[in-house]
Formats: sequence, structure tokens, C-alpha cells
Amino acid sequence: MIVEMRKGATQEEINEVVERAKSLNFGVQLNVGTDKVVVAILGSHTGQTPTDVFAVLPGVERVTRIMKPYKLASREFQPRDTLVNCGGVTIGDRRIVVIAGPCAVESEKQLRQAAEAVIRAGARILRGGAFKPRTSPFTFQGLQKKGLEILAAVREEYRIPVVTEVVNPQDVKLVASYADMLQIGSRNMQNFALLTAVGKSKHPAVLKRGFACTITEWLNAADYLLAEGNTQVVLCERGIRTFEDTVRFSLDISSVPVLKRNSHLPVIVDPSHAAGHYSLVPAIAKAAIAAGSDFLII
Repeated sequence: MIVEMRKGATQEEINEVVERAKSLNFGVQLNVGTDKVVVAILGSHTGQTPTDVFAVLPGVERVTRIMKPYKLASREFQPRDTLVNCGGVTIGDRRIVVIAGPCAVESEKQLRQAAEAVIRAGARILRGGAFKPRTSPFTFQGLQKKGLEILAAVREEYRIPVVTEVVNPQDVKLVASYADMLQIGSRNMQNFALLTAVGKSKHPAVLKRGFACTITEWLNAADYLLAEGNTQVVLCERGIRTFEDTVRFSLDISSVPVLKRNSHLPVIVDPSHAAGHYSLVPAIAKAAIAAGSDFLII
């Protein structure tokens, strides 16, 4: 349920809405805009509560129900686009930002060379995985803390923000101390303990779509982050699993306009994970931008 306050509503009037919600054992999230405040009333039984419970309160302009299962990620809760700050680089303000770098940090020399190439090509943010969740337990799992130290050293040397993946809730604080943005990988999109921990950290986060998950499930996962007060969330389309076997994953390019229509969160596309081969990346990247993606991760 969304309670839209009138323009110029006083803090006392906003507090009264919040207190009414809490008295009914509902959760509350505030969206403080430039001209008005929107209050999200959250709980499993909001559908059984008449809207008049809030509509009659002073300062309330309108009360509407959000029919979608996701709430905080919806356009109804926040009509304006969210802007995310990654180490001083703004994402979501219509300027195309490119994140680039190796899948995994393998050595300081490798990452330094990658950083030089990334900067030379015009990308604004460096990526590199220190922790790598793999399908096989025998595959390289990343340099872990050593990889984080290399990322931090390269970030300092080249003055470029870095993005890296976090896979364990217990490691969120550690990884956040080294990285400007935390990546939640496809396999962890519905790791709710991890989502909650990253949400509580308030650290900028990029949430990759699970390769077998719907857009609605994806936005529900984003709500886990937003519900903990983390407003710095980016959605990453990286391809879904279909019967097609000529590419690694089938990039769902239609998800970009669907997300833009239904959510206020910035959208990123990862053409590399979807394609599985570098020769396909330029065409897929162009398609992503044409569809409305805010930035790319390559």
C-alpha cells in the first residue's frame, strides 16, 4: 500500500501515518522526494486493511494499493529514476557508463594491465572477481582476500572505482571495505541471507538476474536489499537459460524496457556472460543500449 502525502505535508502529519502503520504491525519505508513524501506500508496483510485507515489522516493526498508482489522496487513507490553512486561515478542519469575488466583477479600484473586497457578504452569502472562461485568445486575459486588487496591497490594507483562479487553473508563487511560496489551473482540472486546482509551494509550493489528466474522474482530479490534501507541498487541482465546452445545464455533484451517501465532502479546489461564469445559482445552491447540500458559490464 502506498500513501502519498500532500505537497508541503508537515513532519507531524508524516509521523502520524507512520505511527498508524506501526500500530497495525506493518513495516514502513519512506521515499522523500523533492516536493512530497511517499510512505510505503509493508506487510502480508495490507490487502485486508481498508485504504481509508490512512486516507482520513491529515496531510494524506492519495492511498493506492500496489498489486505487484514487489513493492519498493516498483514505479508506484518511486516514480523518478534512482541514481546510484559508485565511487564518484553516477549511474542512471542517461550517460552511458561502461564497467570493464577480467572475470577473475589472477595477479596484480594482470589487473594492472586490465585497468590500463579499461581506462584507455573510456570505461569508468573496473571489475574483477576476488571470490568466484563456480559450478565445479575443482575450478579456480578466486584469490579471495589477496584478490581484494590487489583490487584496492589498483584502484588507488589508477583512481578508478572497482566492482567485485561477494558470495558469503559473513564476507560483506570485508568486501565492502575494499570495493566501491558489491556484485551479487546470478547463482546468489535468491540467497536471501546474502541479500539481507548487503542491504544492511547500505553499500552500492549490482544484483544479477538468476539465469532461471523471472523478472518478477528478480524484482522481489531487489526488494530484499531495499527493505534494509539500501537505495543504491542496480539490476543486471546477464542472460537466461533456454534450449538455445549457440550462445552461453540467451540475453533477454526485452527485460530492459520491461524493467524501465516497472521499476525505478538503474539497469545494466552484461553481454559477455550471455554471449560466451568476445566476437558477439559488440553487437549485443549496442542492442542493450538501444533497448535503454543505463550502462554495460564487459
